[in-house]
Amino acid sequence: MKLISKSLRSSAPAAVILIRLMTGGVFLAEGIKKFLFAEQWGSGRLARIGIPIPAFTGPFVGAVEVICGVLLIVGLLTRLGAIGLLIDILVAIATTKIPILIHRGFWAMEDPARTDFCMLLSLIFLLIAGGGAWSLDRKLSHKSG
Repeated sequence: MKLISKSLRSSAPAAVILIRLMTGGVFLAEGIKKFLFAEQWGSGRLARIGIPIPAFTGPFVGAVEVICGVLLIVGLLTRLGAIGLLIDILVAIATTKIPILIHRGFWAMEDPARTDFCMLLSLIFLLIAGGGAWSLDRKLSHKSG
């Protein structure tokens, strides 16, 4: 119980909500696209880049992005949501951006990778800072602490 209480604590300012809304909103939209346009963004895309069991991994990744994106938006279990999405974005970078870098160079990779690297840094920030003053984490940590 102490671990949960510690993970909810955040002394970060209310402005963290801007990072939560942006990062959570991007992942929420990406997760929804994996269900609505499975061939282009979900299981079809994962099959094309060589991810195993794409019929399972496509919806699984979509669910992680939707659930964790919503957690970030509302500031509930912010650090846990950030960890789930960090794994997601690191796999995305390793499977899609690093091959471009290796085969076509930095400038070919830079454009399609910008959002991924912004999301990566935003997630690291949220992992360190927590949900901030305007989060459900903050409200729950005050009740438990």
